[in-house]
Amino acid sequence: MKLIGIKRFTKTEGRFTKKMGAFTTNVTYIKKHFLSIPFATLHKYRETYYGKVKDCEECKLSK
Repeated sequence: MKLIGIKRFTKTEGRFTKKMGAFTTNVTYIKKHFLSIPFATLHKYRETYYGKVKDCEECKLSK
């Protein structure tokens, strides 16, 4: 059994940008786990409709 590991998972979230407005997209999280308990998010990104990979800092969560 590993003490520290890294896992990647994807979930659907609602986002908002000035150009596109509100939309839903798949956001991929890379998290560090200690004994299967996540304790740090290393990176999160989303893939656009055209295949580009963008950092999630550009858009905010929609309310």
